[in-house]
Amino acid sequence: MIPPEEKIILFDGICNFCNSSVNFIIDRDKRNIFQFASLQSDFGQKCLNDFNLPTDSFSTLILVSNGKYFTRSTAALRIAKELSLPVNLTFAFIIIPPFIRNIFYDIISRNRYKWFGKKDACRIPSPEERAKFIE
Repeated sequence: MIPPEEKIILFDGICNFCNSSVNFIIDRDKRNIFQFASLQSDFGQKCLNDFNLPTDSFSTLILVSNGKYFTRSTAALRIAKELSLPVNLTFAFIIIPPFIRNIFYDIISRNRYKWFGKKDACRIPSPEERAKFIE
């Protein structure tokens, strides 16, 4: 379904923190390699189905790359690796075992609506950003 060279980030479209993270990534994706889709979109739901992931739980961002998917801190660090300096240096944290890294990821994930709020609808990209979004 997704060409192997594509790198797609699936995110919770109603989460303010997730939307801010998408903006952060767009601003630092100097090579223009990422595309985005909300987990709630038809495309996002199809990806979740294709990877046999729950279609009603949006507690992680997902990076789809080379026919594989990555979640939680692994997805975040693989995304950071592709961004401009100094953000890409955070990829060094990949050496920390995921069960430790994900403790911090899960704390933020569990509290993101309480700490950052949420929207009633998914993010609407600006005209300049529209080409980066699927659907």
